[in-house]
Amino acid sequence: MPIIDLIHSGENQCTEFKASFQKAVIETVVAFANTQGGQIVIGVADDGKPLGVQLTPETLKDWLNQIKNNTYPSVLPDMEAHEVDGKTLVLVRVTEQPIKPIAFKSRYFKRVQNANHLMTLDEIANEHLKTINSSWDYHLDPRHDFADVSMDKVLRLIQRIEQHQQKRFDEDPFTTLQKYELVKDGKLTFAAYLLFVDRSSAITSLQLGRFKTETDIIDSISLDTDLFTQVDEGLGFIRKHLMVEYIITGKPQREERYDYPLEALREIVINMVVHRDYRDSGNSIIKIYDDRMEFFNPGKLYGDLTVAQLHSGHYSSRTRNRAVAKLFKECGMIERYGSGIGRIKRACEQHGLPEPMFEESQQGFRVILRKQLTDGGVNGGVNGGVNGGVSSPEDLVQLLLAHPGLNTSELVRLSDKAQRTVERWLQQLRAEQKIEFRGAPKTGGYYVISTNR
Repeated sequence: MPIIDLIHSGENQCTEFKASFQKAVIETVVAFANTQGGQIVIGVADDGKPLGVQLTPETLKDWLNQIKNNTYPSVLPDMEAHEVDGKTLVLVRVTEQPIKPIAFKSRYFKRVQNANHLMTLDEIANEHLKTINSSWDYHLDPRHDFADVSMDKVLRLIQRIEQHQQKRFDEDPFTTLQKYELVKDGKLTFAAYLLFVDRSSAITSLQLGRFKTETDIIDSISLDTDLFTQVDEGLGFIRKHLMVEYIITGKPQREERYDYPLEALREIVINMVVHRDYRDSGNSIIKIYDDRMEFFNPGKLYGDLTVAQLHSGHYSSRTRNRAVAKLFKECGMIERYGSGIGRIKRACEQHGLPEPMFEESQQGFRVILRKQLTDGGVNGGVNGGVNGGVSSPEDLVQLLLAHPGLNTSELVRLSDKAQRTVERWLQQLRAEQKIEFRGAPKTGGYYVISTNR
């Protein structure tokens, strides 16, 4: 793109303006090198007004040396001078580097929208692992050895792979583990410990609870076990607390229909176990309420993946725990990398449920499933409401009467109103003491205040 077009387009994810060459230019070079590349126009104000710079025959060479000497591994961008409106501007082109992350004075930056952000330790580690085409779980576990894992679990996994792949392993189990890189140099990897831990695990915890309210728990279980056991017993706990409808079809056996699609639940639980960030000390948590289910995992979406990309389905799959994911796929528990979200959404749609909600926070990632909205609920309970268009604060009250616990994002989606409008109505209803917010800020929702209390 010609430099004048870059200036007219303004600053963005891949373009930045600088009035002069300074250390902020090198920070931006590093940020672009650690992300998707980009270009810096030196001699331009933030608002796009050309200011120009003074150049000598040695200026560009000096700038290039400063960038080279202050980045590690060294970055050598392309630099060229241009004349625009009688002013000299310098265009610096930076390509994404194959070996990352790049540092400027021991600090690592990445590009987010039109700004540079200091990378966290987790982001730095992930970039390094991607560079060496590896992942955390392939590395050796310094705290555990073969006394901490169960050989019976190893044999059971091998049998599952043989059944799914319709093949047989002729070598001994230890050699099979080496082939899958679960054992290296006679030592366990983190993946081997996660998959085969014998008793209570030090780094895995899946907590499940059946809640009547935010604080009233009527049943719970904590699974500090190997990952396959977490999936099996976690799904068993969930099924125990599902409502089931028996449908007479004329066949010898009646058909069972749960209030949530089992396929979606299975996919969510497997995704939780496979993609969790096990370096985070937090617990994975599943909460079952009367009207919804919440699934929380520590660790944000991996890489640069966003919630919007998840919804669109247009993204390339990157796996945080590649060794774990490979073994789940080998035994048939994962069908295809990167296809789980689509199957969850389709299963909910076919079951007549609202679209699942996906939320990312500083603490981790959350999926929320809600029960079917019946004719006595949102679809029929709002007079001229969702179907006819939510048009007043009172319509929100009817919406919450039919389906209590909705949060702001869900009310915006169901009402098809602007978020600012919904927020204003909620503020008005709270001031009138018609509704109240219950629960934690990130997980709670709105409820109609009973006039009888």
